[in-house]
Amino acid sequence: MRIILTTVFCLLFCKMLLAQLNFNDDDLSTKADTLRGTINANRSWYDVTHYNLTVTPNINAQTISGTNTITFKVNRADKVMQLDLQQPLKISTITHQGIKLKYSHSGNVVLVRFANAFTKNTSQSITVQYSGKPRRAVRAPWDGGIVWAKDDKGRNFVNTACQGLGASVWWPCKDHQSDEPDSMLTTYIVPSSLVAVGNGILRSEIKNLKNNTTAYQWAVSNPINTYGVTMNIATYVNFNDTLQGENGVLNMRYWVLDYNLAKAKIQFIQAKKTVRAFEYWFGPYPFYKDDYKLIETHHLGMEHQSAVAYGNKYKNGYLGSDLSGTGIGLQWDYIIVHESGHEWFGNNITTNDIADMWVHEGFTDYSETLYTEYYYGKKAAQLYCIGLQKNIQNDRPIIGPYGVNKEGSGDMYYKGANIINTIRIIINNDSLFRQILRGLNKEFYLKTVTSKQIEEYISISSGVDFSTFFDQYLRSAKLPKMLYYYVNNINGRVLYLKLDNCNDALQFPINVLGKDDKYKKVLLNTKTFVNVVVKDGYDTITDVINTNMYINFSEVYLPNKKEKSMPEKQ
Repeated sequence: MRIILTTVFCLLFCKMLLAQLNFNDDDLSTKADTLRGTINANRSWYDVTHYNLTVTPNINAQTISGTNTITFKVNRADKVMQLDLQQPLKISTITHQGIKLKYSHSGNVVLVRFANAFTKNTSQSITVQYSGKPRRAVRAPWDGGIVWAKDDKGRNFVNTACQGLGASVWWPCKDHQSDEPDSMLTTYIVPSSLVAVGNGILRSEIKNLKNNTTAYQWAVSNPINTYGVTMNIATYVNFNDTLQGENGVLNMRYWVLDYNLAKAKIQFIQAKKTVRAFEYWFGPYPFYKDDYKLIETHHLGMEHQSAVAYGNKYKNGYLGSDLSGTGIGLQWDYIIVHESGHEWFGNNITTNDIADMWVHEGFTDYSETLYTEYYYGKKAAQLYCIGLQKNIQNDRPIIGPYGVNKEGSGDMYYKGANIINTIRIIINNDSLFRQILRGLNKEFYLKTVTSKQIEEYISISSGVDFSTFFDQYLRSAKLPKMLYYYVNNINGRVLYLKLDNCNDALQFPINVLGKDDKYKKVLLNTKTFVNVVVKDGYDTITDVINTNMYINFSEVYLPNKKEKSMPEKQ
């Protein structure tokens, strides 16, 4: 019974993990979904270039007040602007060049009206003043908002987490992943007994003795996605390290609760190892100008850019458990490895639409396999990756509907990782595969992308057409079958292969070990069996094909079916 209960708990735990983005499973999209998820006419005419955000929290009342000066470039003449700020937060004033603007706040959308249309290619700015009691995150990071909590000593402990729900849950912005500011300033004004930590570099720390507060200003020099912006307030202490990385000296800074300092100095050694491994696989850390930070949080973790949230209780694995079920995941701290991987996939390469979030989560989930391989070898890494397959649901497509702020299946994590592992096996050239990973981060450095761009880059760079493969694995929930059987005839031992349970258009390239002990590239389809002569004694499919691919291998015996392309078994 104990084993059964443990298994059930693990399955539910994994489902909770995957639910991070699934805050709305209703397939019926509302007008509000469209306003949030679409670059409509009121959004497309301007691009944000800078945010200057100041927030003053009233921790006891669990309210905030703040201002955000939004600088933007005018793409075309227009005079109605959509901003986003989620209820129950309210705007008090919006000004442009000192003049108050008219606006309407309906639901979570704010429409700002200018007196005249701006001239194309000019730079403009507005200042938004707002306040209220923002949504409280009850079960962060799976539901979004502000975490108002206490540390183990009963002191205030405040964090933000808003992936999926969006940054507009706590500050006014153009809340769409396709528009990242080129830079950002955040200032958090907190009681002087506390420390506020944000993204980027700590530019100033100014004490106000009159009201016993301290203003912490943080500067981000790189483009940043809005959900990656973070505010963390606690009785923090700081320690630092450096890494001699591919682009020079990388400052690594750690902010932890004072009573966890000793544990953090031991556990966070893994952060340096993680960045070193990922620079090998993915290329230089993307944000040398903004440093690398780990910040202890009350919630489990989040990929806040240059300010990775850490709440894994200083344990290896995922809160002390191994999501792969192999034991390999207990060799390293899941949150340090996974959330740091997002610095490359999610923060460096960011998808335009939340529907394509598999690019963030699939590659990052596979980063755990690559970390394992870097330090423990390829065999252990493959065991870990294959172990994750038990968590895959195949419930719906990984890519969601576009333009309505809705992601696809939670399978974007574990299935995403196994899709990438399958691509690697098909390419059958680890050196080239590594070049592709590094090439992605160079080609799309600090850019927002579509899934199609990533798919096409992989096909072109590998020399393998993965178009129907991606359509099957990303846009369909069906797991393909690879039907196979052997025939002994005058040519020797022949392996016959065909696809089933998939889109008719799927063409699946694989490598089969032939009779001459050399791999032969074979393109499988749904219509006819293809065959390869293999060595006598190769009796199982694992003798000739790398079965770590994510496909259902199914041996068939068809003695009565007569088909030109499918001889009877003899």
